[in-house]
Amino acid sequence: MKVVVVGAGVLGVSVARQLALAGQDVVLLDRWGAGTGATATTFAWINSYRRLAPDYHRLGLAGMEEHTRLAEQMGDALPYFPSGALQWADSASERWLTDNVERLESLGYPARFVTPAEATRIAGDLRIPATVTSIAHFPSEGYVLPDLFMGRLLADARRHGARYAIGQVVAIEDTADGVSITLAEGDVLRADRVVLAAGRWTEGLAAQAGINVPMVTDTGRGSRTVGLLVHARSPRLDLRCVIHSPGLNLRPSDGGHTVLQALDLNALVDPEDPPTAEGDIARTIAQRFTALLPQPGERPQIDLDPRIGFRSLPLDGHTVAGYASGRSRIYCLVSHSGITLAPILGRLVATEISTEREQDLLRAFRPTRFLGKARSDIEATQHATRLGDQ
Repeated sequence: MKVVVVGAGVLGVSVARQLALAGQDVVLLDRWGAGTGATATTFAWINSYRRLAPDYHRLGLAGMEEHTRLAEQMGDALPYFPSGALQWADSASERWLTDNVERLESLGYPARFVTPAEATRIAGDLRIPATVTSIAHFPSEGYVLPDLFMGRLLADARRHGARYAIGQVVAIEDTADGVSITLAEGDVLRADRVVLAAGRWTEGLAAQAGINVPMVTDTGRGSRTVGLLVHARSPRLDLRCVIHSPGLNLRPSDGGHTVLQALDLNALVDPEDPPTAEGDIARTIAQRFTALLPQPGERPQIDLDPRIGFRSLPLDGHTVAGYASGRSRIYCLVSHSGITLAPILGRLVATEISTEREQDLLRAFRPTRFLGKARSDIEATQHATRLGDQ
């Protein structure tokens, strides 16, 4: 079977790899290059912390388990770190943290409160401010280094026979003889199946084939699709896990660098006027970061690199995975939890395409839920991004 995967983000690459492992003839296409969309600006936290719908939580847990399985298969080559995560709360957020810990414990999700001394041993090179009133530890969570993670998956897909090419898809047509994909240069590819894993461009491409996959399409200031990550190149820290503190989230990166995220500042980010390393937003993040450094009396050199990202967010907030109809040969795949879910979605989607056997974990996420619905009929996710919504 020939399968064309449109979109070489972490979802598309994961599916392409699994299809190649299954012996399918796979072509992976991307307009700009692998991992240059949402995957390039993800916090890369692996979790099922705030998936409130039971089906979504179940999928998130399977995603976490699949990361462990994938790492065992690929060995040390895969930059996956089951480091756990810590959440610090102050008086304003303590009740919210307590409610979340109780909810997760009731679901069997590993979560417990720890002392500041325990948290310091887990976290590594950070200072816990006196304003922190409670700390929870989530030992089953972790993170990946997304650029290296993507690169290793893509290399493995190609090693198993997947072909990778740069190309802009301008038309998709599902016909009685298969699916045709027209590229901007005029070339036409024909396939038995197409996986549409084009992230935030999914709605427009799907519409060309008469498929309704409504997405949050606003990319202006204040949109929930807009997020900011800041890479701190200095000072270098021995940070050992993901940290969520009041005002700032942190995860380790390579070379002692740190990735920073301040969700409350996303509403101030204007893609038409991107934040600079010297601007007000970066200055605020630098102040918050400095307050967490081991020796707060010192004034270390803070070297920040702000990067805007755009989330791939289906209108109702949930993953889309499946064919548009019983007769369709176009498989739609999009999620705003790509890093956590990529390994499990890659395996399950490839199984459904290769064997035509429906996978139970994906039943709740079919694009058929949008059939016959206008955008106004779908409950949109409009609230501000909170922890676990990234």
